[in-house]
Amino acid sequence: MYAKKAVPLHSEMFQRHHIFLVGVVCCLCACTPHSVREAQSVVEQADSLWLAGQSYADSAQLAQAYSTLHSWRSVYPDEYAHACYHYGRLLRAQDDPVAAMECFINATHTQTDDYHILGRAYSNMGDLCHMASEFSLAYDMYEHCADMYLRNGDTLLYYYGLYHMAFEKATVKDSMATISLLEIIDTISMGELPLYTALTYAELYVKCKQYPTAIQYAQKVFSAKNCNNTLSALIIAKCYSYMGEKDSATWYANMVMSQTCELYEANNALYILTNDDEKRDKDGIREAAADRSDTQKLIEIQQSRLSQAVLILEQDFNRKKDWRWLYAILATLMIVAICLFCYIFRKRKHHLLLSQQLEHLTSAASNIQEKHKKLTARYQTNHERMEEDIKRKCAVMRRNPHLTAEMEWTHYDSLCNNIDQQFYGLASDLRKKQLNETEVRLCVLVLLDMSRAEIANMLPYALNSVGKLKDHTAKKLGTTGKNLRNYLLLAVIEG
Repeated sequence: MYAKKAVPLHSEMFQRHHIFLVGVVCCLCACTPHSVREAQSVVEQADSLWLAGQSYADSAQLAQAYSTLHSWRSVYPDEYAHACYHYGRLLRAQDDPVAAMECFINATHTQTDDYHILGRAYSNMGDLCHMASEFSLAYDMYEHCADMYLRNGDTLLYYYGLYHMAFEKATVKDSMATISLLEIIDTISMGELPLYTALTYAELYVKCKQYPTAIQYAQKVFSAKNCNNTLSALIIAKCYSYMGEKDSATWYANMVMSQTCELYEANNALYILTNDDEKRDKDGIREAAADRSDTQKLIEIQQSRLSQAVLILEQDFNRKKDWRWLYAILATLMIVAICLFCYIFRKRKHHLLLSQQLEHLTSAASNIQEKHKKLTARYQTNHERMEEDIKRKCAVMRRNPHLTAEMEWTHYDSLCNNIDQQFYGLASDLRKKQLNETEVRLCVLVLLDMSRAEIANMLPYALNSVGKLKDHTAKKLGTTGKNLRNYLLLAVIEG
């Protein structure tokens, strides 16, 4: 009986200690100012709306919450980071990139472990740097963004971060870095990543002046369902403009103008409409030029603000450190340095070996880069040579008076076999794309560069219906009637 009474006494002491700790916590919570609790409530509402795909519209309350939590950022780092992000987004929407950049920078300086919100902040900083044409700095921000998402375990957003990094490299024509990143992304097929990958390839090839290839990738994005991407249409318009195909260029430029809200896209589209639209009268050209002039003024204003935002970011990188922390760190480093000195002395030979290996790898990387350049040049040369050979072969066949007999035109299967032999399996590829006999025959005649009258005679087909048949066939192949022969040439070259 007496032994049993000792246990409740010990339990009672533990309960009193536990109650005391709970009381301390409750006291601290009760001491939290009302303004902080209101700010936390605003941030929670903003988070809920954000998850629902909406934005917090009350700028005054959000600004007050951001200001309040700034004073308590060491105590509530997560809430403050979220307040920085939401208020920064709101300022971006209100066209205030300078203040928005300050908010996103403040988010990155918090001690929060919410890597997702940090990734969002770095992504917005990358967007602002890209808009300011600071592509190298934008690449660094997107690299931080991808790292945050990777730490958070969010694989999909990590690959989107890699896409942004690849796009920045494509913008500056860094082919090797762009392709290396895109090859990583190509290992998965999630969400809209394949479309963004194609868009990046299109941006890279238009920068490298490989316009047919750029059009091919941009068309994948432009023709995708439920994809309102005006950048792909702008890339196609620019490629056609560079290639001298003004009608196609102006068609896509008008498409961009009817859908885009971006000043840079509108500026480029208006340039094409001013210089390439041969159907527009003088008044229309003057109107397009005036619109472009107004757009450029807006861009100058926006660029000035974006430059200030980037300057703030650069100043943040170069800001003076708080030297009060340095002395404590130096004292710790002194102790660590003594230990490391002994370790480094013993491992010196090992480090020398690593240095030699690093030099070898650097040399190997340089050789690989040089080989890549040579292969790229050789590929371009072979591509041009094959195109010339195919065009020459088409010209010879077109002038052959016995073409129908030699190609066995009246026997469809034999004709397809002959076309496959002459043009690297073209007929088989066309049949795989669900083209019927008439459409395959039309493609053969278009490849040979036959006139409309010759096509009508060979099929046979009504002369006034050849154009409709050509447009219908081209649409099934994902191109236009005007560009059908170029599409077929490219299909033959690439096999």
